[in-house]
Amino acid sequence: MVAVISADLIDSSSYPTEFLDLVIETMQKEFDFFAKYFSEEKSNFKIYRGDSVQGMLTNPENALLFSLFLKTALNKLEYEKDSAIKADLRIAIGIGSIDLKRDEISESNGKAFQLSGRTLDEMKFTGRKLMLKTPNIDLNLEFYTSLALFDFIADRWSTASAEVIYYLLQDYKEKEIAKILGISQSAVNQRKKTAGWDPISDLLTRFKEKISATFKEQE
Repeated sequence: MVAVISADLIDSSSYPTEFLDLVIETMQKEFDFFAKYFSEEKSNFKIYRGDSVQGMLTNPENALLFSLFLKTALNKLEYEKDSAIKADLRIAIGIGSIDLKRDEISESNGKAFQLSGRTLDEMKFTGRKLMLKTPNIDLNLEFYTSLALFDFIADRWSTASAEVIYYLLQDYKEKEIAKILGISQSAVNQRKKTAGWDPISDLLTRFKEKISATFKEQE
């Protein structure tokens, strides 16, 4: 079993050229970082059409964490010329089999690719920003609701909130984040609470445990 992540930038046609360049450069850096952090293959993730992403993770239990890395990396970006312009992604996680793996991700195929791609297409009409689809119906139902609640929380993030979550995902402590951002530890703690870090952390733990347990049983 693998996880395939399909994503596209939301309203990317409204991004000024220099901001779109920054967004794409940021995503490429996150691919590099995550590959090193979790020993995944960087080459699995590709940007195509200038505003879409697709890639595969061999450890599906890390799929939600990767998605949040990517999302927060973009959500924390600021466009100095217009603060109303924000970068965000629509992300579909598909977990399943892979029947054909080619060097080019666009030429690979399998259930995981089909679930991810079709779910992303459906999301364009529902307003959802993060969804999971697997062959397990009970798993889909559980995370349908919890990821909808995550959307509700994340839609209310400021760039400052997203920035703190980005570093918390990397296991930085409040004191370390304060030093990186040049703010007080109490300010970090306040942003952490405002961004809803505790339930997000619980969601990440639940996702990893459920995905690992569910698909380990099927090996």
